[in-house]
Amino acid sequence: MKTSPVSRRQFVRTAAGAAALFTAPLIVPSRLFGAAAPSNRIRVGQIGCGRIALGHDLPGVLKSGLADVVAVCDLDTKRLAHGQAWVQRFYQGGTRMAPEVAAYADYQELLARKDIDAVVLSLPDHQHAEVALRAVRAGKDIYLQKPFTMTYAESVVLRDAVARSGCIMQIGSQQRSWGPHQQFRRACEFVRSGRVGRITAVEIGLPIDPTRRDDPPQPVPEHLNYDRWLGPTPEVYYTEQRVHSQRLNAEGALDIGSRPGWLRHEAYCLGMITGWGSHHFDVAHWGLDQEYGGPLQLEGTGEFPTNAIWNVHGKYNVQLTYPGGVRMRVSDELQNGIKFIGDEGWIFVARDEGATASDPKSNTPGKLHWLAASDPKLLDPEGVTVKFPESLSHHKNWLECVQSRAKPLSPAAMAHHSNTACILSWIAMKTARPLTWDAGAGRFVNDAAADALLTRPERAGYGALRLAAKA
Repeated sequence: MKTSPVSRRQFVRTAAGAAALFTAPLIVPSRLFGAAAPSNRIRVGQIGCGRIALGHDLPGVLKSGLADVVAVCDLDTKRLAHGQAWVQRFYQGGTRMAPEVAAYADYQELLARKDIDAVVLSLPDHQHAEVALRAVRAGKDIYLQKPFTMTYAESVVLRDAVARSGCIMQIGSQQRSWGPHQQFRRACEFVRSGRVGRITAVEIGLPIDPTRRDDPPQPVPEHLNYDRWLGPTPEVYYTEQRVHSQRLNAEGALDIGSRPGWLRHEAYCLGMITGWGSHHFDVAHWGLDQEYGGPLQLEGTGEFPTNAIWNVHGKYNVQLTYPGGVRMRVSDELQNGIKFIGDEGWIFVARDEGATASDPKSNTPGKLHWLAASDPKLLDPEGVTVKFPESLSHHKNWLECVQSRAKPLSPAAMAHHSNTACILSWIAMKTARPLTWDAGAGRFVNDAAADALLTRPERAGYGALRLAAKA
């Protein structure tokens, strides 16, 4: 065997690189290290090619300048083709060399590619846990759309798997990186700096989704893998109403801009309590310094349509008690946003726009501005004692952390706690009685019926809990 001479400089460089590999998580691709790392953009696979993917996640990743999307995946092959064409068009006329964009109808084939460093999961809520868990096991870094998972049991399994793996997971709680005004970060800095005094209460306002009469059964489209779309949920008849639109837009392309039906059915989504609740609870925890904490007691009511496909909650009201006796109210009767109330005033914060064109609108004319206070002096930037990292792009923050291995703004362990608060609020609405939560034990105190709602049965062949049991 022939050998090549190695200079001292080459040896030192090689040894340093090897040391970095052994001290860094094994999940990190070796080509992202070294002096040439900035020129090695992260290779990303996009799983899910619907409304959130094309309207929010793909633009966020591609505009960061740190990554290339080299593969897309969807169970609906028409949406898959649309997603592939969308990515290819992004590169046209740009200065970047366009990569080959592969298309997969099976996400496990995408995850099996060793040259893909990271994946973005833009999926219906009921598929989050299993697909994310498989991505963790495939050694990928992950951007996971909120909510973290559908159930508390899934949340624990996924949180622990991420912690063991060392993967960089960012949850799509993008209000931490929101817009040019940075109002959510600024509001939490003001509150944590004591501007409203001792916090006594928090109000969270969320919209609700409408219901309607059921559509009859329809033939399953040939281009949709409906069985895999259902995943761990019960086998039920297909109708477009429960999945996503198959209509064509004015240009003759598949309509992906409208809010899909699965957002309104409890097998696939818990409704706005997790839909926007994931965002607002995250900010509330941020301001309360409860990012790794949560409620102690809950009580709530909610209206739920019966015998309907669109059966997520309608009008609702939930009361939660946090450490220090802080009372939190969550209701559709409140202005969409978060209001921190203290013994020296209040600060209110909300979105100034939606993440996608079809999102419910955040503010109503005549209502509070996206950042308001009982006294304008509470919003004076001078003298703020608590400062948080500034981020203008949630996706870019994730990609920077993929390179540096630093903790992103919305890591899995943190998302588990805001996700838990959402799920517990839903359970309070379902049970309509006072509940006491034991976070250490991961169950309610002396309430087996409420405990039963912390998990769900999984259809044979699917599910994160079934997958975790095979480890």
